[in-house]
Amino acid sequence: MQIAFSVPNFLIQEQSMGIHYHQRCDLLEYVMDPEPFRFDGGYAVAASRPGLGVEIDEKAVRRPAETGHRWRNPVWRGADGVFTEW
Repeated sequence: MQIAFSVPNFLIQEQSMGIHYHQRCDLLEYVMDPEPFRFDGGYAVAASRPGLGVEIDEKAVRRPAETGHRWRNPVWRGADGVFTEW
């Protein structure tokens, strides 16, 4: 994002925060303050803090190791059973 903010003709930066496949592992769950990842009217807001402007919540990062994980991609199907993630 920092590079995108510094390039005058930068066109698009995709993001996936809040999308259904990030349940219990969304980016905002691992930062102390979600403010640097704020969007206003569909546009990212440039951080005013030094560096990347992010403080990582180390306890939140370590927490998944306590419960273990299942590294498999989930399969999403619509109400009619049709595969929906293509």
